[in-house]
Order: sequence, then structure tokens, then C-alpha cells
Amino acid sequence: MDYQNAFVSGASSGLGAGLVRRLAARGTHVYAAARRKDRLEALAAECEPGTVTPVVLDVADTAKVVKTLRKIDADCEGLDLVVANAGIGGQKRATRLTWEHEIEPVLMTNVLGAFATLTAVLPKMVERDRGHLVGVGSLAGYRGLPGTAAYSASKAALSTYLETLRIDLRRTGIRVTAIEPGFVKTELTEGSKSPMPFLMDLDAAVDRIVRAIDCETPVRAFPWQLATAVRFARILPRSIYDHVIARVA
Repeated sequence: MDYQNAFVSGASSGLGAGLVRRLAARGTHVYAAARRKDRLEALAAECEPGTVTPVVLDVADTAKVVKTLRKIDADCEGLDLVVANAGIGGQKRATRLTWEHEIEPVLMTNVLGAFATLTAVLPKMVERDRGHLVGVGSLAGYRGLPGTAAYSASKAALSTYLETLRIDLRRTGIRVTAIEPGFVKTELTEGSKSPMPFLMDLDAAVDRIVRAIDCETPVRAFPWQLATAVRFARILPRSIYDHVIARVA
């Protein structure tokens, strides 16, 4: 698919910023969305003039997400690619969880924000019978991990949502891709004291995402070593999984 116009959330840093740079370098007009205006403007200045339009947006404000995306879609005469990348993390054991600080913000951004991003212009894509929806999940969504109740659950929800979209849209011209990375060197992982096996450089991760988009891959999980391990963990009986993961943690 020749992407003329793309929307990428969480574009002020990390995977989102990396993806914006790659798409813009290939001639795609990218609407780069995030909360930090200064970061977005700096990113636009890095790229070829006119290829990146900063969009100051908090995806947790779902009504504004839908309104903004629909306006962009109308103004550019159709988005070809929508990437729901914005996400927040956080680690805290269940004994110290609070709704206000650890649960609600993660669900509002990672679930409702992502769903709103992916669905806002879906009816128009169906009318045009073309488009590509991409959601950036995580290998953490495969099974529950210690200290990541909200994050793991939010990524599991996104994975299931993308899978259902893919099935429902299989007879249309709309493609759906789920990106499921492991640990990547971004602001999200900076300062973490937890083990991060097979930690990837940002550019290597962006390479894999771009290839998955170009190839219209349904699911792209990486790095393969960690993806293989979590897939194996998925089939372990509950009693064994609980014992093993508790010892590792």
C-alpha cells in the first residue's frame, strides 16, 4: 500500500518518533500526535519540510481523539495508515495498587485511547475500502506478569481488539497489524530496575515495525527469543506458570 497520509500517536519519543521519521523520509505526510508540543515541533523540524504535522493530543481524552482524527481524515481526503502507539507503563505489586494512580490512567491511555484511535475513522476506511490499522501492544500482554497488572491487562485487551478487527475486516481492503515488542530502549524502560532480557535498540525495533507494516503482517512479535519464551509460557498450566514466574520474579 502506498501511504500518502498517516496518523501516529505517542509520537513525541520512542517507537512513535522513530516511526514518524521513517514514514516521513519515504514521502508520507505524517500527523504526529502526542501531549508534548515542544517535542513534536522538534521532530517536525528534523524531517523534510511539510512532511510532519504536529498534533497536540492526549489520547486519554477519547472524545477529542475521535473529533481530531475525523477532522484530519476529512482535511487530507483520507488517512491511509493509523498507528495507535501511545501508551504508559508502570510497575507496582497488587498490594500497593490504587485505582486513581496505577489503574485508571493506564486503561484510559492504553485501552480506551488506543481503541478510539483505531476506530475513529474506521467507518470512512470501510467506505473507501482501503486503509491500514496498526496497534502497538506488548509481549507483556500474553500472560500476567508480577507488578504489571494494569499494563499487561491493557496490552492483552488491545491484542484481542486487533484480532477481532482483523477477522471482521478480512473481506475488505483494510489491513490490521498487531505489533508486540519486548523490551526496547525508550523512555518507558529508562531507569527500570527490573530484568529486561533481550533489550533491543530503538532503531532495530522500528525496522521490524516498518517491515511488518510494509508486508501487512497480521501479528509481529519480537525479539524472537523472548516471543518464543512467552508463547511457550502461554501454554503452561496455571499451577506451573504461577510457581515458575513467582520464582523468577
